[in-house]
Amino acid sequence: MVRSAIGVPIQLSIRRAGAADAPVIARIGREWFGDTYAAQIRPEDLSAYLDQTYGDALQRKELLDPERVCLLAEAEGRPVGYAMLRRSPANAERAGVAAAGAVELQRLYVDCRWQGRGVAQQLMQAVVEATRALGGLSLWLGVWEENPRAIRFYDKCGFMPVGSQDFNLGAARQRDRVMVLTLD
Repeated sequence: MVRSAIGVPIQLSIRRAGAADAPVIARIGREWFGDTYAAQIRPEDLSAYLDQTYGDALQRKELLDPERVCLLAEAEGRPVGYAMLRRSPANAERAGVAAAGAVELQRLYVDCRWQGRGVAQQLMQAVVEATRALGGLSLWLGVWEENPRAIRFYDKCGFMPVGSQDFNLGAARQRDRVMVLTLD
């Protein structure tokens, strides 16, 4: 259960997104990524990244990919969070993560109007369950080193830092912390 803006309990539902959800994922992906990083990123780099990452066709392709799972969290009839997982041993190896059974948490975003209400924690629980369903033994991610709120959240969830990797955002090269959560 999550809370409304005035503290009233609200039912949160989390479901696997399908190809029909591509326009929604594209829209919220662009919006929430922009909300999170616009103040820290040059506008031209942000625009280039959003254009190459969040188009309807690309989201449809990702949602149809059998190596990916997208979870969509909804409350009050609208999306409030989403997460994208992918099985990619090659990406795990490049990030310095032991590839056997490693699943990447590629994206996890919560609408800024819903942050601090328990959405991220419930979404992370669903992510761990989906990782296990994919046969994952660990969950790994890259988080921008200049995003302390996200780093604190992942620390709280039990992720451990194991290294770093570059992340290209438009023409800008950024540094991500690589973190891993070993599943029991």
